[in-house]
Amino acid sequence: MRRPASIPVSTASRRAVLGTAAATALATLLPRDAARAAVAAAATGATGATGATAATPAAPRVIPIIARRFEFVPETVRVRVGEPVTLRFTAPEVPMGFHLADFNVRTDILPGRDATVTFTPDRKGRFAFACDIFCGTGHEDMAGTLEVVG
Repeated sequence: MRRPASIPVSTASRRAVLGTAAATALATLLPRDAARAAVAAAATGATGATGATAATPAAPRVIPIIARRFEFVPETVRVRVGEPVTLRFTAPEVPMGFHLADFNVRTDILPGRDATVTFTPDRKGRFAFACDIFCGTGHEDMAGTLEVVG
């Protein structure tokens, strides 16, 4: 088996990448070439001898929702099972609330500020959400549906 070329790494580089305590511990526990390889791997984000990097989870899909008297726009939100989603709310008029009981998701929505909730639906179906902060005489009709498809 052919030995990979050694990557020269100075003590200063090792400390910069790993921190002083970790670099010292690494240098005392591993042979010199192994320590250099570990520092080089940490600096490049590599994991293992192949140089493969760990898979990063997909960023959640951001869905903008406007909460205004007395409706959510859009009223129906469609997502997939297992798809991470971030609901980003704005409320141009008065304070509102959002409650999706089936997924234990809740937030306050204040005028002039974005409110976000991130979750991953784990089952298919149609799930009701509603405003849970009294926002006026049409409050009781302010609701919507999360539709989760396979």
